Amino acid sequence: MTKRVFSAFKPTGHLTLGNLLGAILPAVQLQDEADCVYAVADLHALTVRHDPERLRARTREAATLLLACGLDRSLVYVQSQVPAHTELAYLLESTAYFGEMRRMIQFKEKSAGQEEVRLSLLTYPALMAADILLHRVQSVPVGEDQRQHVELTRDLALRFNRLYGETFTVPEALHPQVAARVMDLTAPTSKMGKSDGSAAGTLYLLDPPADVRRKIMRAVTDSGSEVRYDPREKPGVSNLLTLLAACSGQPVGSLAYESYGALKRDTAEAVVERLRPIQERHAELSADQAELSRLLAAGAAQAAERSAGLVAAARQAIGLP
Repeated sequence: MTKRVFSAFKPTGHLTLGNLLGAILPAVQLQDEADCVYAVADLHALTVRHDPERLRARTREAATLLLACGLDRSLVYVQSQVPAHTELAYLLESTAYFGEMRRMIQFKEKSAGQEEVRLSLLTYPALMAADILLHRVQSVPVGEDQRQHVELTRDLALRFNRLYGETFTVPEALHPQVAARVMDLTAPTSKMGKSDGSAAGTLYLLDPPADVRRKIMRAVTDSGSEVRYDPREKPGVSNLLTLLAACSGQPVGSLAYESYGALKRDTAEAVVERLRPIQERHAELSADQAELSRLLAAGAAQAAERSAGLVAAARQAIGLP
């Protein structure tokens, strides 16, 4: 049977070049060897205070960009359009323990020092587990920051199977080969993030070429004038070399420059050219909103059809009609 993998993208900010190089392009390559399922996890964005109109817009933008980046051979849909996610999440909440939810690292970090903490922030790992288990996936591509959530998913699946009978496929965490790690252009020791990075230091997938060039030409470099790859001693220059290598397809070791200015100019042009086909495809998809809605509705319908048997089996196993 073809291996099936699942991953989700939370629309808490505009997708960045870091998302493209670190997660989306590896996902595109994975389509050659697996049955791939990708969701825009808009329900996960409700765990913190949010603006409803902005959430709707960013959800649609993220889904459009996933298709534009090349995930058109995968099942792509918006999580909230498939009610099975929330139904299965409640069954898993009824299998989970308060203590293990409270110990989740992201809950500790995001709730620290907050007077008002949404209950969904505590329970959303059960929703994340439902996202994964719903599709009977064998593998879940995750970064180090999501390892604990996959471990919880495995624990809940094993517990449910033990208590109520074999129902869920127990997934394995898939740790892809480390892709390009893109850092903030204004703070090159910090990861470029779509929701917590600086606007000046973050390259968004829909940034116009002029914005890309301006941000890269203003990127923080390092003391001295030598251009060499040394993330510890020269994080700014190393970040630019990483971007240039990832966007041009050249090995970092083959890149030689005499000045920071020349490196920045070539990096800017490489990024602009890497983003050009994505932006063009995004514009095409966005120009026909009715067709885009049809594509996303079809993805949701397929996801609902695929998962109906699993939800029915889980309901029966736990004792519901």
